[in-house]
Amino acid sequence: MSTLKPLQIDIVSDVVCPWCYIGKRRFEEALSRFEGRDDVTVVFKPFQLDPNAPNVPTPVLDAYARKFGGPEEAARIMERVTSAAAPEGLDFHLEIAQRANTFDAHRLIAFADRHGRQAAMKERLLQAYFIEGRHVGDHEQLAELAADVGLDRDDVAAFLASDDGVAELRADLLESLERGVSAVPTFVFEGRWAVPGAQDADTMLRVLETVAEKLSAAPS
Repeated sequence: MSTLKPLQIDIVSDVVCPWCYIGKRRFEEALSRFEGRDDVTVVFKPFQLDPNAPNVPTPVLDAYARKFGGPEEAARIMERVTSAAAPEGLDFHLEIAQRANTFDAHRLIAFADRHGRQAAMKERLLQAYFIEGRHVGDHEQLAELAADVGLDRDDVAAFLASDDGVAELRADLLESLERGVSAVPTFVFEGRWAVPGAQDADTMLRVLETVAEKLSAAPS
């Protein structure tokens, strides 16, 4: 039986960030090998790579070309992240991915959290974007994706059509920036130790073990 003190890990990420999906898989592998995994609570925190992105779907190749200096460099980046994803069991299809504003996707993740489905909703959105080419800014598609993880489609549609959760999400996004998060994924342990980047599973396992030792050694 584990004697680890309860540990919360906040994963700050965006649903259109390829390294966030890759890093999530690597973290999950590390956590599965961590002796104290039953004492760990994982919370997904929002971050927007491009908060000013229009909510009109744009092919990823075009979005990357504008950001990274042309279609050739964009294609190289797409190939690199697709190759990095494959060993983690992720079959990226960035050739059909549609870049869009992710604000409402993050609102949906927060809504799912109210119903105990945050992790499932986060995974479904990542899968929808990177593998299925879905528009993760469209309310109708978001409601469909929510239904896939057991949420009521009509309730989700009504939520997205309202202002519910808007102020809270803006506060959460600001909190991440105030924490000093400037790139994602970033893994924050107990609100005190931050590890940026899609670290490999062995590295993340060592981090988990080190944090566990620090918490165990700290006075109660």
